Amino acid sequence: MHFLTQNDSFSDVSKANKDGLLAIGGDITTNRLLEAYKKGIFPWYEEGDPILWWSPDPRFVLFPSKLKVSKSMKQILRNCNYTVTVNKDFRSVIKKCAIIKREGQSSTWITDEMIKAYCNLHDLGYAKSVEVWKDEALVAGLYGIDLNGKIFSGESMFTKENNASKVGFITFIKNTNYTIIDCQVYTKHLESLGAEYISRNKFIKLLK
Repeated sequence: MHFLTQNDSFSDVSKANKDGLLAIGGDITTNRLLEAYKKGIFPWYEEGDPILWWSPDPRFVLFPSKLKVSKSMKQILRNCNYTVTVNKDFRSVIKKCAIIKREGQSSTWITDEMIKAYCNLHDLGYAKSVEVWKDEALVAGLYGIDLNGKIFSGESMFTKENNASKVGFITFIKNTNYTIIDCQVYTKHLESLGAEYISRNKFIKLLK
């Protein structure tokens, strides 16, 4: 495990421990984040903890061609009165992701510093948001990092209504040309949509 200073680069991802933790410390800047994502590394830690950088093996991903949409979800997609947009209100999406309560987490990892850094990435064209609207109210959304238009690394999502985030995610996947969606770590929700594990080596090759 590597303890980063502000001037250090990341070690090779093969140096990560068995849980995928590669490095501790460093900073949350635009350049640091871009370096991380391009190498298959992402930050994940709770407020008050040191910055933790991860590159798990295996990696949890979704190939859009393998997206699973249940019959009940297809019906919801046909009949719902949601409007889905992309990059209409990035700042509201990330801020709502930061305040939503999550099972097993006592605090948010999306700190004010994180919000500022990802908003900078959005302004530079690297970070993307998906919004789900109902009667002009933002009821769900997600955001992540766009890597050369080929890979989308999902960071977080929120929802205020049942299935609204699924509507946004599925609509987004069906209308983009990404070859892979990086889900980073396992969730039952994403597994139900077709996400699967691949080796870190395979993921890094896809990144390159």
